[in-house]
Amino acid sequence: MKIALASDHAGYTEKERLKTLLADLGVEFDDLGPGSEASVDYPDYARKVAEQVAAGRVEQGLLVCGSGTGMAITANKVRGVRAAVAWSEETARLARQHNDANVLAIGARTTPPGDIPNIVRAWFATDFEGGRHAARVAKISEVEQSYQ
Repeated sequence: MKIALASDHAGYTEKERLKTLLADLGVEFDDLGPGSEASVDYPDYARKVAEQVAAGRVEQGLLVCGSGTGMAITANKVRGVRAAVAWSEETARLARQHNDANVLAIGARTTPPGDIPNIVRAWFATDFEGGRHAARVAKISEVEQSYQ
């Protein structure tokens, strides 16, 4: 699996820490930035990741910012992206199982640092269940289409 990875300044340190975990999990990644803790605008980086996912250049995205929320909101503006903020292993699993989420957003300021690797492991260990959830995910696309 190949993903796109990015953060803002608040998530930079956690993003850098996650690279080792991703390698250990066998997940290839393109680091789309930033390259330091210097202040940046999170929408720029969320958009880069979301566009890579939507274009099919990568299978999924991983975003890290202060709360995860701003990046998820931005990523969800890109057609075909289903970004979810996960603050626990359970929310990560459910986002994959029930929503077929393809972008994970994590809050570096709102999630205990020791929990972040477990959230990422849960995300990548979980597949979409399909079944009754497939029709619901299709409805998300219908809503998205009606507003574009």
